Amino acid sequence: MGARIAKGADPLLAGFFTLKDAARLLQIDNTNRIRGWLTGWNNSGAGPVIDRDFEGRTVSFLDLMEIRFVDHFRRQKVPMPTIRRAAQQLRNEWKTKHPLAYSNSDKYLTDRRKIFAQAAETEGDKATWDLATNQYEMWVAIESIVAKNVVFSPATEIAQTWHPLGNEFPNVIVDPRLAFGQPVIGKRPTPTSTLLRQWKAEGGNVERVAKWFRVGPNDVNEAVEFELSLAA
Repeated sequence: MGARIAKGADPLLAGFFTLKDAARLLQIDNTNRIRGWLTGWNNSGAGPVIDRDFEGRTVSFLDLMEIRFVDHFRRQKVPMPTIRRAAQQLRNEWKTKHPLAYSNSDKYLTDRRKIFAQAAETEGDKATWDLATNQYEMWVAIESIVAKNVVFSPATEIAQTWHPLGNEFPNVIVDPRLAFGQPVIGKRPTPTSTLLRQWKAEGGNVERVAKWFRVGPNDVNEAVEFELSLAA
């Protein structure tokens, strides 16, 4: 695995996710789709959409946030050529690897909207051009959904932590600085997958698991329900 994290940054704080992890957390049913966004499609000659932090099959937290952005815009029927061109133009203009992982504050939303309109016009993508130029409120709503449950750094406005399933499991967070980015819960941040495994080993005895890991029983219950919901 070859790291390409920004100079001066600690790669151990970037988060590490497999393609399967990414698909599970983002509830995307096809890892091939994610692989294409990361590495391109050989059969078509189309290049990657995301300028990823790691080589191989490892995804960083900011890669994950950009995958989330791409997935949402694809669900809005925005064509891949438009997204690819816009992402590249944003990287060039903002001089950053992860322009799709920034907040939707006025300055970033307005600029992204402008760049998407330019990309759509270049690609002959009339639907996205109309959306970006004529339907401001809808564009804001779409970007707001992408930003939902993400906490952005006050200093940089780039994604810092994420609540994967939002209010349904409010205490479960993904933070690249904790457990290499795996979902954690509790004051003593414990991976939810670890609590699930121990819960199964203990025959569903929540109190015993809570005592073993020094977390609250409610944390154990939430972790178990979170993990089971992702597996459903």
